Amino acid sequence: MSTHLRSKNKQSKPNNKGLHSRNMHQQGYDLPSLVKSYPPLEQYLKTNTHGNLSVEFAEPLAVKALNTALLKRHYNIVDWDIPEGALCPPIPGRADYIHYIAELLGIDVPTPSKVNTQPSIHLLDIGTGANGIYPLLACQIYGWQCVGSDINPLSLKNVASIITSNPTLKDAFILRTQHDKNRIFDGIIQTGEYFDVSVCNPPFHASQEEAHKSNQLKINNLARNRGERTNSSPTLNFGGLEAELWCNGGERMFLKKLIKESQEFSSQCRWFTSLVSKADNVRPAQKLIRKLGATDIREIEMKQGKKITRLLAWTFL
Repeated sequence: MSTHLRSKNKQSKPNNKGLHSRNMHQQGYDLPSLVKSYPPLEQYLKTNTHGNLSVEFAEPLAVKALNTALLKRHYNIVDWDIPEGALCPPIPGRADYIHYIAELLGIDVPTPSKVNTQPSIHLLDIGTGANGIYPLLACQIYGWQCVGSDINPLSLKNVASIITSNPTLKDAFILRTQHDKNRIFDGIIQTGEYFDVSVCNPPFHASQEEAHKSNQLKINNLARNRGERTNSSPTLNFGGLEAELWCNGGERMFLKKLIKESQEFSSQCRWFTSLVSKADNVRPAQKLIRKLGATDIREIEMKQGKKITRLLAWTFL
């Protein structure tokens, strides 16, 4: 390990104030320990203008290396990888979603004394992508049974290779292909099947151009917060393919489709949930959910520093 990692430099901490109380990433990243767990991460570390050891977050390969290290060290997931250009999700925020879902379902954090007494939870991930992050975390943190669906067979092939590299996931995480681009649950939820919860990280943008503009703003904010220079590159540092980041009509149209179809499967899923990135999309979504006869609707704010993401949950049961 190089000298600068053994130095007394302060560790760079992501602005994780507000993460769920169960989230292990509240205190930031122990970068030397992560490098010890995954040595390739070291090449992407640098000391910023504040004198803190930091990750080059504007560099896609750096973000991927950080995720690989986090998943290996904290969640016992080895050989996590994604194809070039695929969405590389921030682990603390994704873990928060799973913790809030567990709270919604009344599930405690597993302990040795409770591991065999908690109910078996079945989770459906709509649009699991090439990263499969929600089922991976749900399996490793809570021991849930998960199904991940996606319309892109190449994305599912990549997740399948991750599952193969982690034998404990073999019977806990299964994959299904959505063959109809106009359907979400149909063809995925099978006859007689029941899920406790569905999760979804919908495509937020209406076009590739909109996605790039949003990403550049995010890069600029990261640079300012960390005392670094602004990266003017248009590269998507967290990646994202078409189905992952943008679709016709953007987030609002996708949510409308998701909510309408959820009613058709209301007896086969206890809670339907989705992230809602844009605050203006919450009220129209809630209005439609009420109109379709949901018996309970929850809006949960998830915070990571100054960023606020909304988790919308509804049930017809």
